[in-house]
Amino acid sequence: MLAASVPDTNGVYLVPAFVGLGAPHWDSYARGTIVGLTQGATAAHIARAALESIAYQSRDVLVAMEADANVPLTELRVDGGATANDLLMQFQADVLGVSVVRPQVSETTALGAAYLAGLAVGYWNDQTELAQQWQVERIFEPSMSQDKRAGLLAGWQKALERAKGWEEPEDGTA
Repeated sequence: MLAASVPDTNGVYLVPAFVGLGAPHWDSYARGTIVGLTQGATAAHIARAALESIAYQSRDVLVAMEADANVPLTELRVDGGATANDLLMQFQADVLGVSVVRPQVSETTALGAAYLAGLAVGYWNDQTELAQQWQVERIFEPSMSQDKRAGLLAGWQKALERAKGWEEPEDGTA
Protein backbone atom coordinates (compact mmCIF):
# COMPACT_ATOMS: atom_id res chain seq x y z
CA MET A 1 0.00 0.00 0.00
CA LEU A 2 1.35 3.39 -1.01
CA ALA A 3 0.46 5.19 2.26
CA ALA A 4 2.25 2.56 4.34
CA SER A 5 5.46 2.93 2.33
CA VAL A 6 6.37 6.10 4.29
CA PRO A 7 6.61 6.51 8.08
CA ASP A 8 4.56 9.74 8.13
CA THR A 9 3.16 12.47 5.88
CA ASN A 10 6.35 14.54 5.93
CA GLY A 11 4.22 17.49 7.10
CA VAL A 12 1.59 17.14 4.38
CA TYR A 13 -2.10 17.48 5.32
CA LEU A 14 -5.07 16.88 3.07
CA VAL A 15 -8.42 18.41 3.99
CA PRO A 16 -11.06 16.62 1.89
CA ALA A 17 -13.60 19.45 1.92
CA PHE A 18 -14.73 18.71 -1.62
CA VAL A 19 -18.29 19.82 -0.88
CA GLY A 20 -17.49 21.95 2.15
CA LEU A 21 -16.97 20.79 5.72
CA GLY A 22 -19.72 19.09 7.66
CA ALA A 23 -19.88 18.41 11.39
CA PRO A 24 -18.54 19.86 13.53
CA HIS A 25 -17.21 22.71 11.34
CA TRP A 26 -20.30 23.45 9.22
CA ASP A 27 -18.59 25.48 6.52
CA SER A 28 -20.17 25.03 3.10
CA TYR A 29 -17.60 27.47 1.67
CA ALA A 30 -14.59 25.36 2.67
CA ARG A 31 -12.75 23.61 -0.13
CA GLY A 32 -10.38 20.67 -0.31
CA THR A 33 -6.76 21.53 0.24
CA ILE A 34 -3.36 19.90 0.32
CA VAL A 35 -0.93 21.88 2.46
CA GLY A 36 2.62 21.39 3.65
CA LEU A 37 4.02 20.36 0.28
CA THR A 38 7.77 20.62 -0.16
CA GLN A 39 10.14 19.24 -2.76
CA GLY A 40 10.55 16.20 -0.50
CA ALA A 41 6.84 15.35 -0.59
CA THR A 42 5.95 12.31 -2.66
CA ALA A 43 2.76 10.66 -3.83
CA ALA A 44 3.10 8.33 -0.85
CA HIS A 45 3.06 11.29 1.57
CA ILE A 46 -0.09 12.63 -0.08
CA ALA A 47 -1.71 9.19 0.02
CA ARG A 48 -0.89 8.88 3.70
CA ALA A 49 -2.23 12.39 4.36
CA ALA A 50 -5.49 11.40 2.64
CA LEU A 51 -5.76 8.31 4.82
CA GLU A 52 -4.94 10.21 8.00
CA SER A 53 -7.57 12.84 7.15
CA ILE A 54 -10.24 10.20 7.79
CA ALA A 55 -8.96 9.78 11.35
CA TYR A 56 -8.70 13.53 11.92
CA GLN A 57 -12.25 14.13 10.71
CA SER A 58 -13.58 11.30 12.86
CA ARG A 59 -11.73 12.75 15.84
CA ASP A 60 -13.25 16.19 15.22
CA VAL A 61 -16.76 14.71 15.35
CA LEU A 62 -16.03 12.53 18.39
CA VAL A 63 -14.55 15.46 20.34
CA ALA A 64 -17.70 17.48 19.60
CA MET A 65 -19.88 14.57 20.70
CA GLU A 66 -17.90 14.24 23.94
CA ALA A 67 -18.38 17.94 24.66
CA ASP A 68 -22.12 17.85 23.89
CA ALA A 69 -22.78 14.67 25.87
CA ASN A 70 -20.30 15.45 28.65
CA VAL A 71 -19.22 11.81 28.45
CA PRO A 72 -15.58 10.89 27.81
CA LEU A 73 -14.72 8.51 24.99
CA THR A 74 -13.19 5.36 26.46
CA GLU A 75 -12.96 3.26 23.27
CA LEU A 76 -14.11 3.46 19.69
CA ARG A 77 -15.82 0.50 18.08
CA VAL A 78 -15.52 0.72 14.31
CA ASP A 79 -17.04 -0.90 11.27
CA GLY A 80 -17.12 -0.48 7.50
CA GLY A 81 -14.70 -1.03 4.68
CA ALA A 82 -12.04 1.44 5.82
CA THR A 83 -11.61 -0.48 9.08
CA ALA A 84 -9.74 -3.20 7.16
CA ASN A 85 -6.81 -0.78 6.92
CA ASP A 86 -4.53 -1.44 9.90
CA LEU A 87 -2.55 1.77 9.34
CA LEU A 88 -5.73 3.85 9.52
CA MET A 89 -7.00 2.03 12.61
CA GLN A 90 -3.69 2.47 14.44
CA PHE A 91 -3.55 6.15 13.50
CA GLN A 92 -7.16 6.57 14.68
CA ALA A 93 -6.23 5.09 18.07
CA ASP A 94 -3.16 7.33 18.21
CA VAL A 95 -4.96 10.63 17.48
CA LEU A 96 -7.86 9.76 19.80
CA GLY A 97 -5.70 8.42 22.60
CA VAL A 98 -8.14 5.52 23.15
CA SER A 99 -8.45 1.93 21.98
CA VAL A 100 -10.02 1.28 18.60
CA VAL A 101 -11.89 -2.02 18.50
CA ARG A 102 -12.48 -3.78 15.17
CA PRO A 103 -15.09 -6.56 15.08
CA GLN A 104 -14.75 -9.87 13.27
CA VAL A 105 -17.56 -8.81 10.94
CA SER A 106 -16.60 -5.41 9.55
CA GLU A 107 -19.92 -4.70 7.86
CA THR A 108 -21.91 -4.50 11.08
CA THR A 109 -24.37 -1.97 9.65
CA ALA A 110 -25.66 -4.58 7.19
CA LEU A 111 -25.46 -7.22 9.88
CA GLY A 112 -27.55 -5.01 12.17
CA ALA A 113 -30.29 -4.84 9.55
CA ALA A 114 -30.25 -8.63 9.30
CA TYR A 115 -30.41 -8.89 13.10
CA LEU A 116 -33.44 -6.59 13.20
CA ALA A 117 -35.17 -8.72 10.57
CA GLY A 118 -34.35 -11.82 12.61
CA LEU A 119 -35.81 -10.21 15.73
CA ALA A 120 -38.96 -9.26 13.83
CA VAL A 121 -39.62 -12.83 12.69
CA GLY A 122 -38.61 -14.44 15.98
CA TYR A 123 -35.30 -15.98 14.86
CA TRP A 124 -33.55 -14.11 17.71
CA ASN A 125 -35.18 -13.96 21.14
CA ASP A 126 -33.95 -10.53 22.27
CA GLN A 127 -31.21 -7.92 22.01
CA THR A 128 -29.12 -9.68 24.65
CA GLU A 129 -28.85 -12.71 22.41
CA LEU A 130 -27.76 -10.46 19.54
CA ALA A 131 -25.12 -8.70 21.65
CA GLN A 132 -23.49 -12.07 22.32
CA GLN A 133 -22.90 -12.48 18.58
CA TRP A 134 -20.49 -9.52 18.40
CA GLN A 135 -16.84 -10.60 18.53
CA VAL A 136 -13.59 -8.61 18.59
CA GLU A 137 -11.16 -9.23 15.74
CA ARG A 138 -8.44 -6.79 16.87
CA ILE A 139 -7.86 -3.96 19.31
CA PHE A 140 -5.58 -1.08 18.31
CA GLU A 141 -4.01 0.61 21.34
CA PRO A 142 -2.71 4.17 21.17
CA SER A 143 1.08 4.26 21.02
CA MET A 144 1.79 7.87 20.07
CA SER A 145 3.25 10.29 22.62
CA GLN A 146 1.09 13.19 23.84
CA ASP A 147 3.58 15.67 22.36
CA LYS A 148 3.53 14.07 18.92
CA ARG A 149 -0.30 13.88 18.99
CA ALA A 150 -0.52 17.54 19.98
CA GLY A 151 1.83 18.55 17.17
CA LEU A 152 -0.09 16.59 14.55
CA LEU A 153 -3.43 17.94 15.76
CA ALA A 154 -2.08 21.49 15.65
CA GLY A 155 -1.04 20.89 12.03
CA TRP A 156 -4.51 19.52 11.23
CA GLN A 157 -6.15 22.61 12.77
CA LYS A 158 -3.87 24.85 10.73
CA ALA A 159 -4.77 22.95 7.55
CA LEU A 160 -8.49 23.21 8.41
CA GLU A 161 -8.17 26.97 8.80
CA ARG A 162 -6.62 27.18 5.32
CA ALA A 163 -9.56 25.26 3.85
CA LYS A 164 -12.35 27.14 5.63
CA GLY A 165 -14.16 30.00 3.92
CA TRP A 166 -12.32 29.48 0.65
CA GLU A 167 -15.32 30.29 -1.51
CA GLU A 168 -17.28 33.49 -1.09
CA PRO A 169 -21.08 33.39 -0.89
CA GLU A 170 -22.68 34.69 -4.07
CA ASP A 171 -24.65 37.35 -2.19
CA GLY A 172 -21.52 38.60 -0.41
CA THR A 173 -22.64 37.49 3.07
CA ALA A 174 -20.59 35.18 5.21
